[in-house]
Amino acid sequence: MGWVEHAILWHVYPLGFTGAPRAAGPDEPVVHRLKHLESWLDYLIELGCNGLQLGPIFASSTHGYDTVDHLAIDPRLGDDSDFDRLIAACRERGIRVLLDGVFNHVGRQFPLFQAASESDRAASWFRRAGDGWATFEGHDALIALNHESEAVREHVTTVMNHWLDRGASGWRLDAAYAVPPEFWRAVLPAVRERHPDAWIAGEVIHGLDDYRERAGLDAVTQYELWKAIWSSLNDRNMFELSWALERHSPDTLTFVGNHDVTRIASRLANPAHLGHALAVLFTVAGVPSVYYGDEQAFRGEKYDRAGGDDEVRPAFPGSPEELAPFGAEVLRTHQRLIGLRRRFPWLARAGTTVAHLTNRQLALRAEHDGEVVVTLLNTDDAPYRFPDVEAGVTVAESAHAPGGDPHLVPAQAWTVLTRTAG
Repeated sequence: MGWVEHAILWHVYPLGFTGAPRAAGPDEPVVHRLKHLESWLDYLIELGCNGLQLGPIFASSTHGYDTVDHLAIDPRLGDDSDFDRLIAACRERGIRVLLDGVFNHVGRQFPLFQAASESDRAASWFRRAGDGWATFEGHDALIALNHESEAVREHVTTVMNHWLDRGASGWRLDAAYAVPPEFWRAVLPAVRERHPDAWIAGEVIHGLDDYRERAGLDAVTQYELWKAIWSSLNDRNMFELSWALERHSPDTLTFVGNHDVTRIASRLANPAHLGHALAVLFTVAGVPSVYYGDEQAFRGEKYDRAGGDDEVRPAFPGSPEELAPFGAEVLRTHQRLIGLRRRFPWLARAGTTVAHLTNRQLALRAEHDGEVVVTLLNTDDAPYRFPDVEAGVTVAESAHAPGGDPHLVPAQAWTVLTRTAG
């Protein structure tokens, strides 16, 4: 996995984070909002992360996923010099940058689409649907690219290499599941030849390993685990989480929140279970990503309507000092569990076994070269003593003051036990 084995990402939606206007007007003047992110890089480090996962930053008409120019920074965020400056600031701190590549569709203002009615060459870039143009999941403003077109393949290869040349370390491929896997098989070899250390993760909702292998991706998004975490905690049904973990793969981008879903603090029925969700995220395999604001217990609902993403894509203040104090405890929980993940980096590829399972309790175990990590989750209203899952373990992190028995977990609490080699 290279550098990715040690990666913990802070995921930011830049247009929202920087307070950019919702829509880009004609002849939009350049506003250097991308600089706002530089004020938060030390915060990213203090959180324990070492990667910055950016949402769309390329020229678009509205929310960033209706791209009009893949080779230009959105004027609402800045220009090439702002990107270069951000990359340089990240490199000074050892931060890797992951970009969001929207290559399934483009916006209606994409120049070649504007010319599609008059040019066969331009029209060949886009997929037909009946008498009109195919769109992404019925969104009229998002025009589907024709992934059988050689010109489209060459364009995507050029774009990916261009920004990797400029200092990015990898890509999250938006709506990868809507793209034929053969397209990525045709594109990625030329990208990997030029950038062998680049990490490429695709957004996939179902069929994780099947799509990843067919497309030749390094990883895919782990929505199945995301859903199982909050659903199991809300229902106090650990069997769902256990089942999802049996299917879980290390070759995934893991998360409990992102720019497309209701925030974890709003999703959980019991606020006490936020630590449980984080304990799972940071002790199972994959590359974990923290969505900006989740570490501060931000709340926000995702709605299926125009503007339905606004609550989960807010602006951040000018500096960390301006954050409200109510998120301090959740921030510390993130820091503690990220710190534990850093002490056991092999967890990124570890197989997790279910060592004990009831409706309201779950014990997870991972081992590597004599080191052991055991995660105990109790969602009951009474204390619970787990069987002796592992000998010689001590409490590394917990939701409570540890007592004499490491396997005894108080009501609605969690504990992570560890044993080091030697």
